[in-house]
Amino acid sequence: MNIIKPYITELNKKKKVLSVFLTAGYPTKEMFLELAIQILREDADLLEIGIPFSDPLADGNVIQASSHAALQNGITLKDVFSLSEKIKSKIDKPLIMMGYANPILKYGMKDFMEDSANAGVSGLIVPDVPLEEYDNFYKNENQLDVILLTTPTSNTERVKRIDGKSKGFVYCVSITGTTGASHRFNKETIANIERTYKNITSNKMFIGFGISSVEDIKQFKPYCDGVIVGSAIISKINTSEDLSIITNYVHSLNQATLIE
Repeated sequence: MNIIKPYITELNKKKKVLSVFLTAGYPTKEMFLELAIQILREDADLLEIGIPFSDPLADGNVIQASSHAALQNGITLKDVFSLSEKIKSKIDKPLIMMGYANPILKYGMKDFMEDSANAGVSGLIVPDVPLEEYDNFYKNENQLDVILLTTPTSNTERVKRIDGKSKGFVYCVSITGTTGASHRFNKETIANIERTYKNITSNKMFIGFGISSVEDIKQFKPYCDGVIVGSAIISKINTSEDLSIITNYVHSLNQATLIE
């Protein structure tokens, strides 16, 4: 499959893609569903749906806490599929599932892929499955575009191998560490992202981890095809139940992705 790439290519004629991450069922099923539909309808181009998991290694404190709360609320994989299906029935934009290997293997890879596809999901990101384990983990299950990640420690050869294997886009992790970490992007970060972008030739490249402002997006626009925002949005959900605050924030981010 390669559903997502043509969609990105068309969008890139006028803007960089804005992908938004939300934890499935957080803070409640109802608010998650309402917010997902609203931001997709108005500003977000893609939605990454986080599968709640007890040990999300790549995620910082904000997303970890949201995942824990969703689990405490009883959110299961069946619920994630149901919520995805409801979103897709309202909005025809790509949905990407983001989760970890353990719950997927427990559910069963074949059933997971089939149920995801049946729920309208187009892509899958599993951060704790490295390139070396790709074939063993996914086997011949290819109902979704499997998106791989590069990191600041990925050398040029590895970036090219990841580019050759990934479908939909390549997820470029901007910094060493977890999502939502407090930091400032420096010249080394920019240089590494620029190097990675030059070596991604088969896919589009999105930048994630630490993207939280209009200024961040403007800084990275020359070196990517899209940006991913997650922890900053979850933080706003934590501080207000007023959806307009969140949607206005997403709108400002989307405006920054437009090609001037």
